[in-house]
Amino acid sequence: MKIKITSVYVDDQEKALHFYTEVLGFVKKTDFSNGPYRWLTLASAEEPDGTELQLALNNNPAAKAYQQALFQQGQPAAMFFTDDVQADYERMKARGAEFTMPPKDVTASTIAMVNDTCGNLIQLTQLKHW
Repeated sequence: MKIKITSVYVDDQEKALHFYTEVLGFVKKTDFSNGPYRWLTLASAEEPDGTELQLALNNNPAAKAYQQALFQQGQPAAMFFTDDVQADYERMKARGAEFTMPPKDVTASTIAMVNDTCGNLIQLTQLKHW
């Protein structure tokens, strides 16, 4: 068994596509529509055939409430791993990213938290190598 796709609810798929590709650096994998429904997935530029991230529209009241509750509690909707969180922080800030927490050393890792502009906080994590 494998994880092929995971989802993040967003309030605007086009705005999310811009943030996740132009700021985070992911690449668009799948994008098709059927009426008002849009299936939009991304992949890591480093692993284009790896796990996909679906940018799902939060037009379901339960999804919207869940997304808003996580954001209000300061909880990340997703966690992405990097080999150099400080470099990614600098690169993303230069592209206009709004961080709610700059890189911070915590147990066994360095983390940062960024607002994806579409209703979510995203955690960037660099594991410490002992």
